[in-house]
Amino acid sequence: MRCLVIIQDLRISGTSEGIVSRSFISKLRKSFPSSSIDVLYLRNHHNDDKLHLLPIDHLEQHYIDPKIPASTKFINRFYWRVTGISLNKEKHVGKYRKHIQKIDPEQYDHIFIRSSGLEHETILAAAGLPILKKAVINFHDAFPVFWDTGSKLVLDNLTLQGLKKMWKVVITAKKCMSPSKMLSEDLQHLFGTNKAFYTLPHQFESSAFDIKSAIGVRAKKKQVTISYHGALQFARNINFLLDAYLELINENPLYKEKTEFVLRVKGAHSTGVINKYQDSPNLIFLGGLNFESSAFEQANETDILIILENCAPHSNILVGKAPFLSFLKKPILSLSPGRSEVRRIVGTGDFVASCNDQHEIKLKLSFLIDRILGGETEAEPFSDYFSDENFKKSILNILKD
Repeated sequence: MRCLVIIQDLRISGTSEGIVSRSFISKLRKSFPSSSIDVLYLRNHHNDDKLHLLPIDHLEQHYIDPKIPASTKFINRFYWRVTGISLNKEKHVGKYRKHIQKIDPEQYDHIFIRSSGLEHETILAAAGLPILKKAVINFHDAFPVFWDTGSKLVLDNLTLQGLKKMWKVVITAKKCMSPSKMLSEDLQHLFGTNKAFYTLPHQFESSAFDIKSAIGVRAKKKQVTISYHGALQFARNINFLLDAYLELINENPLYKEKTEFVLRVKGAHSTGVINKYQDSPNLIFLGGLNFESSAFEQANETDILIILENCAPHSNILVGKAPFLSFLKKPILSLSPGRSEVRRIVGTGDFVASCNDQHEIKLKLSFLIDRILGGETEAEPFSDYFSDENFKKSILNILKD
């Protein structure tokens, strides 16, 4: 069997798209060890991706310059208002298209086109090309961004034109999938198609990374270390959690003595959170790390791991860190809305709390702290959802005719 993976992001610098895409390739190899795996890597950065760690047979990579010519930008100031089409986006997507259109789809048994970021350039670049009829396209996030949970964008003509273009891609592609059952259901309804959207959860494969040593890791200072590594953006609100933790340590001297909360945050709302809580006892705000160093710290210096979902009315995406945290086999606390993919997988037990219910967060966090203080340090909140066996079962179901 010969497979081609068209991909935009394989970074180890911390982007969830790069991490889960690397893991997808490695899990594909584990599931089909005798298969041939080729990768067309259309990267838009100059990072060191440690591509030698990936078990692939052939790699073709091209740098996609994100810069748009000044002349195109000038014409587009008027063009998009008349047509509803952005020449800037067309020019940008065209840079991906010129590489994808060179592929002979008949040379492959299966072709996977994986999206990255919120623009889905790799998928849109395949519009109208013969490759689509053999392609399984993967929506990492909702498209268009207007439908992303927590987004504050308005539904304008540009968004509608993008939706129309993606609709043509969806109905032409061989198969469609996303990492979340809820997102797959929502996208199938959004695009108004009888074509099933399959679900292939994000994966984590340790062999795709070097996490045996790391730089900038902070050693834990207390018996129980809670940590959150990630972005504060869209509708992710960590304030309820931090307020709940501060109440706990103020009410219980043992918690104040034995626990600490390490936060490596980034994103649009991080500055405001740091300014508000930086003088609070037991809260330690640190700079970000690349994924390998962050993974090492969470694996070796953390006891309770935090997942922060969008605290919108629902969160239909699967956060990229979920399979990694599952791999660690440690207690987690996911702050989730009522309709949530993480809540669907984990259930409503000790590892999930309503994202805006400070009282519930306080109770769940206290339970997890007591659990660690009592010596119960291992947990499997996700059961076998991210196992190799389930990955192979899911991929075989998607690939069957």
